[in-house]
Amino acid sequence: MSPPNLSRREWLKRASLLGAAAPLGIASLPAIGQLGWQAPEQLIPREATPGLPAKLFAFDPSLYRFTADEDVFLDDIEQASFLYFWEQANPKTGQVEDRGSADGGALRNASSVAATGFGLTALCIAARRGWEEDTAVRDRVRITLDFALKNIQHQHGFLYHFISGETGQRLLNSEVSPIDTCLFLCGALTCRGFFDDKEIQGLATEFYERIDWTWVLHGGPTLAMGWLPEQGFLKSRWDTYSEMMMMYLLGFASRTHPLTPSVWNEWQRPRFEFDEIVYVGAHAPLFAHQFSHAWFNFRGMHDKYTDYFANSIVATRIHKMWCLELAQRFPDYADDLWGITASDSEHGYAIWGGPPAMGRIDGSIVPCAAGGSLVFMPKECIRVLQNIREKFGKRIWKKYGFVDAFNPLTGWASSDVLGIDAGITLLMAENARSGFVWEQFSKNPEVAKGMDLAGFQPNSKG
Repeated sequence: MSPPNLSRREWLKRASLLGAAAPLGIASLPAIGQLGWQAPEQLIPREATPGLPAKLFAFDPSLYRFTADEDVFLDDIEQASFLYFWEQANPKTGQVEDRGSADGGALRNASSVAATGFGLTALCIAARRGWEEDTAVRDRVRITLDFALKNIQHQHGFLYHFISGETGQRLLNSEVSPIDTCLFLCGALTCRGFFDDKEIQGLATEFYERIDWTWVLHGGPTLAMGWLPEQGFLKSRWDTYSEMMMMYLLGFASRTHPLTPSVWNEWQRPRFEFDEIVYVGAHAPLFAHQFSHAWFNFRGMHDKYTDYFANSIVATRIHKMWCLELAQRFPDYADDLWGITASDSEHGYAIWGGPPAMGRIDGSIVPCAAGGSLVFMPKECIRVLQNIREKFGKRIWKKYGFVDAFNPLTGWASSDVLGIDAGITLLMAENARSGFVWEQFSKNPEVAKGMDLAGFQPNSKG
């Protein structure tokens, strides 16, 4: 079996871009009003979001309500994405393939623990929506968690990035990955919150309490990005704004091996500026503004630095504006066709996006860029997804939903679906529709505890 293309985490580890930003002070972004979400069965009224830059927003984009037709469309996306996690998981171990053919097919036996974390959350959504029998879903959750505890190689509770879905053994000389382990943990905790099942709850708790967060500090002020048995800890650290917020919050709340809450102040929040709009940014693609938000509901909350939900709304709009500026070079980019984040490309896996521009951008469109931003700009993002499906049809819409990426200018389209890309689209679509993932994840007391220890407070309504 040939190794899969370079993954997000492998690239970040090797490039060390997350540690490249110089320390910058940052004033808090404008306060965002307390914002509710849709309960699974009944819409909860939302309050407006004050303080978004008037230059970018005439109204709060996150208040948009989907029409009945749009809701059906999102349900189609979610069901197709879920089918990936159901079929592209080893039925004996529950471990989800890192990537698979968009048309379906045999397992490749290269699983990623991050994809499995998204898959565990997908199982909760499927049970709630009735896409699979409850008994079968519960059995899959139990198998997945039990196998992870007993068979997947680990160091101090942290799992290797890539594993054999059959044996749980390390693959591709991959690193022990704190962020990928945390994505798995978020899925496990969502299951613990959703299923009234003592065995599932016990397995998820055991997995959480086995993790020694202090080990990954390795004597430093922030978490190391990974560990390799051949060389030890990687030099790069999780020391600047990115998708890693969930990792620190769950580390603070650990009952067995907690991180000191002061670590929250040790990572940088660099200021980026675009068209005279300042926001907290990252030297990473758009997913950096999405992943933690898939589970943690930051709406209406802020720490002493900023409001991260508002920040992601701003970052998403700026990303769209930047894509539209690229239309001078790539005429496919338009108001209803934009979005670039780490994905497949004609030349292999690509870490591309912006602003600032990174990677060899070639006019490709990555559906999960809009899909993963559905909670921030629902009207604009669903318009992109609808346009992609209607305009490009069977070329980009397969058994498991959207292919990972495609290029309207050259005719190229990926033949694969990536688990984490299908996963962020599925989770954010469900949160945008119902807030279900946020609700179930927040049933875990560690969620509120972690945010409290980090200094989060509700925004003022005044």
